[in-house]
Amino acid sequence: MGTPITASMLYDIVACPHRPTMDLFGKPAEKDEINPFVQLLWERGVVHEQETIAHLEIPFLDLSSYHGSEKERRTVEAMARGEQLIYSGSICADDLLGVPDLLRREGSDYIPGDIKSGAGLEGPEDDKKPKEHYGVQLALYADILERRGLSSSRRGFIWDIRGEEVAYDLMAPLGQRTSRTLWDAYQECLRTARGIVVQTERTLPAHAAPCKLCHWRSACLRRLKQDDDLTLIPELGRSRREVMASRVATVSQLAAIDPAQFIQGKKTIFPGIGSETLEKFCRRAQLLANPQAKPYLKEAVTLPPAEREIFFDVEFDPFNEVCYLHGFVERLAGGSEQYVAFFADTATPAKEEEAFLQAWTYLERTRPCVIYYYSKYERTIWRLLRERYPDVCTEAEIEGLFDPAEAIDLYYDIVLPKTEWPTLDYSIKTLATYLGFAWRDPHPSGAASIEWFHRWIETNDPAVRQRILEYNEDDCLATRVLLDSLRVLPVMAPD
Repeated sequence: MGTPITASMLYDIVACPHRPTMDLFGKPAEKDEINPFVQLLWERGVVHEQETIAHLEIPFLDLSSYHGSEKERRTVEAMARGEQLIYSGSICADDLLGVPDLLRREGSDYIPGDIKSGAGLEGPEDDKKPKEHYGVQLALYADILERRGLSSSRRGFIWDIRGEEVAYDLMAPLGQRTSRTLWDAYQECLRTARGIVVQTERTLPAHAAPCKLCHWRSACLRRLKQDDDLTLIPELGRSRREVMASRVATVSQLAAIDPAQFIQGKKTIFPGIGSETLEKFCRRAQLLANPQAKPYLKEAVTLPPAEREIFFDVEFDPFNEVCYLHGFVERLAGGSEQYVAFFADTATPAKEEEAFLQAWTYLERTRPCVIYYYSKYERTIWRLLRERYPDVCTEAEIEGLFDPAEAIDLYYDIVLPKTEWPTLDYSIKTLATYLGFAWRDPHPSGAASIEWFHRWIETNDPAVRQRILEYNEDDCLATRVLLDSLRVLPVMAPD
């Protein structure tokens, strides 16, 4: 058998079809170093899996010490014996190879399962759905079992970070408005994977959020810039590039067109792209294509005057599900400013509540003020904390704190709807850097902060703690730099 189709390959295809192509055929010398946060993800996944198995109170067959054909042989023999639960088995059929964490006998069928260090479902609380990247992995295992006559049921399960079992019905529609199932998603990914392996499927890099943690990021970005790729335009993305590519293939071409030639009423000739969206992409292409381009406001913005402004940023650890830092830069009308932070020294509910109470008390004491933050993350986390610790404040008080008259989300309230920038994305890191701001840390990111917090928990090294605080302070200062820039940007109405 040549290169087998694996669950990890399908997992990657969900986020980026080009990742498996690069893993198979890319030049190893072009790889970036593994991101420390990615390393942490791997380590936490291994630890969580080991802890889950160590505390399992039901009998199971452990095949984790075996490898390759020996692991596969023992898995087949175990299923033939009718073992109730098999841990770390290996199964294959045709060109498919699976290493499911769990194989559980239910009646005459074997059902595959995986142990995940994340939540088993995603989405809002009232509309949670299976994760597609988990689902395609389970579908691969189910397909192998079906091909070998070991299962007639296209379903699986996840044991997630909360210790809950989440059932995955691979044949159920993914939403109320679609008939598409996880099995359909699996079949699509499988076709792509097979094409990649035999090099009949040509994949292209695309500029997207998952790139930030990928070890091929630098290599792909070089190619995207060389190709003047459309996905360099913020929000355009892989799927929109595909529907536009036959008529408009590059940023420069999009910058030069008259969008009216593609517009028919409120629609365009490009499926899924409306006239306003196309005009927006044209404006952004013009900015990227012009080395002298400057950012601008599409309409005038009125920001409330205030004697005191607060720039707010939180740090949250998704592994321990704890908010470990609330940071504020407080600026007075005279220009003086100070950084105030409330840090949870351990990843425990008691310390999380203590830090939240201190942060809440601080904001209550400093009001009236105008609070600035970037994106909805801070509000989302504080609503979560309010639910966890109702003695700190009420729901009405939280909603009052984030009243748009007193708390402004610079991203969703201003940057996204009312500005244009000659940058590849509109993250606070990108915009503040464009404006000349520099983080003190050479590798600043929220993901890095999480990795540092885990090192702090393990070592209690004050230098690590200080690194976290300085990064958070710089995020707050970057928000202030952006606000000051927004106040002086020129207004240029779209043509």
